[in-house]
Amino acid sequence: MKPTDPLTQAHPSPAGRASLLLLSVASVSYALVHSVVKAGLEALRELARIRLAHGIRVRHVQGRAAARQLLVPAAESFDRLGATGWAERARAQLRVTGASPRVSTLNLASLTWQERRIADLAASGLTNKEIGERMHLSPRTVSSHLYHVFPKLGITTRAALRDALSRTDEVTSPA
Repeated sequence: MKPTDPLTQAHPSPAGRASLLLLSVASVSYALVHSVVKAGLEALRELARIRLAHGIRVRHVQGRAAARQLLVPAAESFDRLGATGWAERARAQLRVTGASPRVSTLNLASLTWQERRIADLAASGLTNKEIGERMHLSPRTVSSHLYHVFPKLGITTRAALRDALSRTDEVTSPA
């Protein structure tokens, strides 16, 4: 009597059955990991929403300073998760608490090393021509880099560059 197992019929050799078995194990593993990651992201999003709601409540009951301790991590979590609507809502609540607008560490991380170096030199008061001479770039290239840096840091003028970079240093330096 011949075996009726579809695995044996499709791949009669032991190596063929083993590779098919490994393939099915891999696809099940992928599906499991995908569901765990999806659940983890949803849990992070829910935690950020809880922090936001709790921060709003704490602001009314315990005051603005206590609320900031919950609202800052909520806003940063929403930024990392790409939930821009929720992030803006958390930042609006932070503004209500009187917190100064801070540059997100996410935005600072999005600066390339060259953009960061050019921004530092521009913040120290050097002109585009002087920066270009130091970095062996044309003044026009320096200008292009600064054109990309300004929106990433949420500023519109060269004068605001030093303050924005100092705020990012405060945010990223260990406590």
